[in-house]
Amino acid sequence: MRSLKQAPILLDVCHLSTNFLVPGDTPARALVDINFTLREGEVLGIVGESGCGKTTLMLSLMRLLPGNGRITSGQINFMGQDLLSLSEREMDGVRWKNIAMIFQGAMNALNPVHTVGNQIAEAIIQHNYITDKKLVTDRVVELLELVGIGAERKDQYPHQYSGGMRQRAMIAMALACNPQVVIADEPTTALDVMIQAQILELLGQLRDKLGLSILFVTHDLGVVAEMCDTVLVMYGGVTAEYADVDTVFNDPQHPYTQELLRAFPDLTKPTEKLVSIPGYPPRLNALPPGCRFAPRCPQVFERCHIAEPALHRLNGAHFASCHLVE
Repeated sequence: MRSLKQAPILLDVCHLSTNFLVPGDTPARALVDINFTLREGEVLGIVGESGCGKTTLMLSLMRLLPGNGRITSGQINFMGQDLLSLSEREMDGVRWKNIAMIFQGAMNALNPVHTVGNQIAEAIIQHNYITDKKLVTDRVVELLELVGIGAERKDQYPHQYSGGMRQRAMIAMALACNPQVVIADEPTTALDVMIQAQILELLGQLRDKLGLSILFVTHDLGVVAEMCDTVLVMYGGVTAEYADVDTVFNDPQHPYTQELLRAFPDLTKPTEKLVSIPGYPPRLNALPPGCRFAPRCPQVFERCHIAEPALHRLNGAHFASCHLVE
């Protein structure tokens, strides 16, 4: 793992909570008291099952929540400025120029009736206020070539691209305005294994070449082990565990993290049987009392059903929210 302790902090998220308004009296508590930092050049992996709040966290950071979403408390400090204090117009100046996002599912994110080149050009024009057509075209070509797409493909439409090329085009679009932070929301979903490997290799190269900081949302613990410096494990909208990648894989303290790792194949133990975590993540507007993982936890005891565990600092930058670690 690369040393990042001396690198400046770009993003500092403090006590962030987000609710969704749903029919009935109880809002869905999608995020509760989330804290993490992202340093320059760092890749932070955000993992957990579907429904654990990963994408909601990313949309909260970008302030792109759907109409029924509400950030209820906390701070999102980007280079010393709280993004939650900005007007919508000021936030428009941050999106894409400072913090960009590679959305999940490139075919849905790209506009099918505009060429890929025009869609990348739009981001450049809107956020850099460049009107010279040659400069814009040159930048589009530069970005496409940076992600391994030939310049001659800029006038083609998304349906003329393969799945991997569409994902590369999304990465090119995210880099259009030279952002410091890129959010990658499951960028390899629905791609075959070989294309996934190419996309991950590309992101790693771009991080090294451009000095990007990346928030990487994924279900794949193998990707986390290969790419990430730190890991935030989420469950039911809260932080289960937060530490550097070596600690999470070699000394996990939260039962949920331990169960996730047990469900991941170990190449050194090819005959070992994989396990699955019984049950499902909780409904966010019908949360169980006490710990949110208690109904599925193999180490549950009486207190877990009564008191919600606090997030405990174990040592250094290792945190876990479990009564067992007190």
